[in-house]
Amino acid sequence: MTSIISAKGLRKSYGKKECLKSLNLEVHSGRILGLVGPNGCGKTTTINAILGLTDFEGELSVLGMDPRHQRDALMNEICFISDVAILPKWLKVSDALDFVDAIHPKFNRSKAERYLAATKIENKMRVKEMSKGMVVQLHLALVMAIDAKLLVLDEPTLGLDILYRKMFYQQLLEDYFDENKTIIVATHQIDEIENILSDLVLMRDGELILAGTMDEVAYRFVEVTVAADQKSAAQALKPIQQRDIFGKTHMLFDGVAHETLMQFGECKTPSVSDIFVAMMKGSYQ
Repeated sequence: MTSIISAKGLRKSYGKKECLKSLNLEVHSGRILGLVGPNGCGKTTTINAILGLTDFEGELSVLGMDPRHQRDALMNEICFISDVAILPKWLKVSDALDFVDAIHPKFNRSKAERYLAATKIENKMRVKEMSKGMVVQLHLALVMAIDAKLLVLDEPTLGLDILYRKMFYQQLLEDYFDENKTIIVATHQIDEIENILSDLVLMRDGELILAGTMDEVAYRFVEVTVAADQKSAAQALKPIQQRDIFGKTHMLFDGVAHETLMQFGECKTPSVSDIFVAMMKGSYQ
């Protein structure tokens, strides 16, 4: 597989605070990567480094280019959405189309206009007249009309209700994503992106604490509903999390063979949010 992003020993500090601690990361073409972690873990700093918006130490190649020195060429191949609220309130839809058409060589205006024609958005409307959901649709129209190799989303649906959040990701998959494009999604809303991800990265305190494909994650972690008479034996295998719900004990294990755990009770693959909570103990204190 072609490597779209390759980071080796990536480090970044703000004063005495070390935001990235020798981070190593590989992202391949045609993948959808979830970048997940609590506030202050280094997600946005990592994204800023990829986009050439901050300096750093170590090695970083994005689409074969160094973001520090080749940002202009790099941004011809990248789309970025940080938050649906970033468009100026005074901006007209027609002005947004004119602006992107003027600055991005790979923008297909007719494609954007065809997408908008299927919505209630009109060219004369200003951003301040739109609902948050309509602003999402405008963002999507602009993004999906650009033939970019890499799409970076940093909390793209923040503040939207569940209907528009699901619409955002569904249309992104149906109308944008293909095997030649790569998407990175940094978000706190883990549950709603879990089913679209091919890869997962968990960050804490500037470090990667988990990185792998979703298949690898599913194989590595197992949740067991432990039978009462097996509780002590299961605890001896050191679960990373234990919860008692409605009189039943649920234990989450990391790296213990499924065959070993089956003797203790019913096994299942935990959700990404359950894995996240278990691995982030202490991060919110």
